[in-house]
Amino acid sequence: MVGQPEIRTQRLVLRRPRLRDAPRIASLLNNYEVTKNLARVPYPYTMNMALDWLLRQKREWSPEAVTFAICEKRAGLIGFCGTHREGQFAEIGYWLGQPYWGQGYMSEAVRATIAWYFASSGSNRLISGVFHFNGASLAIQNKLGFVTTGIGTRICLAQHAEIEHIETEVTRGAFFAAIAAQDGQTPAP
Repeated sequence: MVGQPEIRTQRLVLRRPRLRDAPRIASLLNNYEVTKNLARVPYPYTMNMALDWLLRQKREWSPEAVTFAICEKRAGLIGFCGTHREGQFAEIGYWLGQPYWGQGYMSEAVRATIAWYFASSGSNRLISGVFHFNGASLAIQNKLGFVTTGIGTRICLAQHAEIEHIETEVTRGAFFAAIAAQDGQTPAP
């Protein structure tokens, strides 16, 4: 199998995770303000947890199962974005270290990841979702053409609770129409 692709944007490089990323991951995720927004990440978050997670990352990848380290060209690793199979469809998930919030990095990374996903897969749909209080993440999804498909619940390890979760999805057509509108272009038919 060919090595995992690297995605470059104006400010970011999205690349395969590396074992040497562990200290940075532990540092960024050992922050309740970050982990309270994530289903499967406990708090506190330790170096051993980061190493364990990195060791479990598979060498094989596909558009439906890939993890990208989000690296800002000066700051280095600032978060993660990736897909995994969730039932019938792939699901995109992402997180960003708190010092990098509000600067458009996650919108840039998610947009690039979804564009790559649709270019690399035969799928016409991608699912996601956010905890009900995570308005910033929902705003990113809305900007990229996601729509709400329902309300459910998910366990949040950091909060030790089952929390209301807004389920979302985006189709290939809705995504490309949304980015064309952002770029001031007319979407292709």
